[in-house]
Amino acid sequence: MTQKTIIVYSKPNCMQCNFTKKYLEDKGISYEVKDIFESEEALNEVKELGFSSVPVISIEGHEAFNGFRPDLLDQLA
Repeated sequence: MTQKTIIVYSKPNCMQCNFTKKYLEDKGISYEVKDIFESEEALNEVKELGFSSVPVISIEGHEAFNGFRPDLLDQLA
């Protein structure tokens, strides 16, 4: 089974971002972080996905979602 790419769009001092990353780590799920403060490209990607706040979680082949959503994150395990 091929592992899908998971991207967590984040920013510094974002509690929901930190909760999301910790939750994924605790479940042993690998992911890539794109910081919208460090990368204008990442910020534009978030806007293109239709969101104005982070965290935004983008999973290859699935609809992106935002916020700390354990119910949706559990579906990745």
